[in-house]
Amino acid sequence: MRKTSFSAVVLAVIALAALPGALASPATRAADPGITSTTILLGGTAPLTGPAAAYASVARGAKAYFDSVNAKGGVAGRKIQYKYLDDGYDPAQTVQDTRQLVEQDKAFAIFNTLGTEVNLSIRDYLNAHKIPQLFAASGATTFGRDVAQYPWTIGFQPSYQAEGWVLGQYLAKTKKRGKVGVLFQNDDYGKDLLGGFKRGLQSSGVKVVAAQPYEVTASDVSSQVAKLKASHAGIFAIFATPKFAIQAYVFANRLGWRPAVIDNAVSAASNIMLLASEGGKNKAVEGTVALNFLKDPTDERWKKDPGVRTYRAIMSKYAKGANVNDVYHVYGMAVAYETVSLFKRLGANPTRAGLMAKARSLNDPSNPFLLPGIAVKTGPGDGFPIQQGQLQRWTKGRWAPFGGIWTSKKL
Repeated sequence: MRKTSFSAVVLAVIALAALPGALASPATRAADPGITSTTILLGGTAPLTGPAAAYASVARGAKAYFDSVNAKGGVAGRKIQYKYLDDGYDPAQTVQDTRQLVEQDKAFAIFNTLGTEVNLSIRDYLNAHKIPQLFAASGATTFGRDVAQYPWTIGFQPSYQAEGWVLGQYLAKTKKRGKVGVLFQNDDYGKDLLGGFKRGLQSSGVKVVAAQPYEVTASDVSSQVAKLKASHAGIFAIFATPKFAIQAYVFANRLGWRPAVIDNAVSAASNIMLLASEGGKNKAVEGTVALNFLKDPTDERWKKDPGVRTYRAIMSKYAKGANVNDVYHVYGMAVAYETVSLFKRLGANPTRAGLMAKARSLNDPSNPFLLPGIAVKTGPGDGFPIQQGQLQRWTKGRWAPFGGIWTSKKL
């Protein structure tokens, strides 16, 4: 056998090293942007300021959960970095921020961006570039229904159409007849709720007799509430974000209007209801019915619940100074928990395509931050992770659940 000189071996190694990626490991060679050997970068936007600033706690809760996981070593040796920017609930700013997160920061995925219109504003861009729009914080029905057209986008919470349908069905089953006045945000969010609500009322004696839209840029909804009162509606449906939902209760009370009230889930957190009740002086709040899917940290039922105890422990350590009774923090943790579960399933070499494939095959019956009996599940033909909820009634300063778990797979 002919011997190879040492110098020849050295030259061969140098030549091999000159080839693009020749000495790179398979994990490094295949890595998508946002992935290093020690980190995963998730990006997103949240309304830290502006008309929907009450939702800032959604991002804060998610980050606190990720920080708690990172403190234990992260996932498969990587720590999850979650960078979120303030878009002020303004779609134009969302587009600018998202481009920065993708093109400059090289985020692996856009995660938990909050708001219907803001998520719609970036959906085409993210899908065109095959970047996961993971767990968009909106119940817009399109995020679960239009999987074929937008395979890189998935929501998380129950769809607004399904929620509206459940609320309509509740009235149809409990009221022989009635007139409903609806306040709704004049965008896909409000229209989705209103459309589902009307379908839920079909073939019943309960009818929508007035519907007043408002713009997210409006200062208040006093004129809309006055017009709804003038319609002689005995039922008031509030399909509005927290700022305007609180105003709706306050103005109804000032006008001496005492309808039965239906509220949408995104404005029905206990902390928002307490603000709307004006220290117990606002009687218009009493008896409100809404749909819920999260454990409420102010509810005595969950005082010893392991999930709520975990929530409180994480908040005290990783979100110091934040309002632990703010239920939107719980939502943030619920979606972060599910995201960590996805990355555990992805293993040592996560890819964007792999992330979306796992997001399309969820099957988690025990997310600790969701109500018992509510599962996170997706599959072929099912793009809605959560399709369940429980009705609750606001009674003497707290929510009281009633009935069983509602499920809607049709909307």
